[in-house]
Amino acid sequence: MDRKEADPAAEPALPPAAPKPFGSEPCHDARVLTGGGSSARILLGDQVYALRITRAGKLILTK
Repeated sequence: MDRKEADPAAEPALPPAAPKPFGSEPCHDARVLTGGGSSARILLGDQVYALRITRAGKLILTK
């Protein structure tokens, strides 16, 4: 789906960032990003990336 054509009101709300125990960088739980599943899409500008949690509990981010 083209992000530019999506209805912003239909978009799910972003989860809040966790408290910042590691300085000033936001900390996000990968399980929250994936909605409890094993994969999610991440947008950066006009690029779409795939985030995947492996069976071994590692993260893979691909373009």
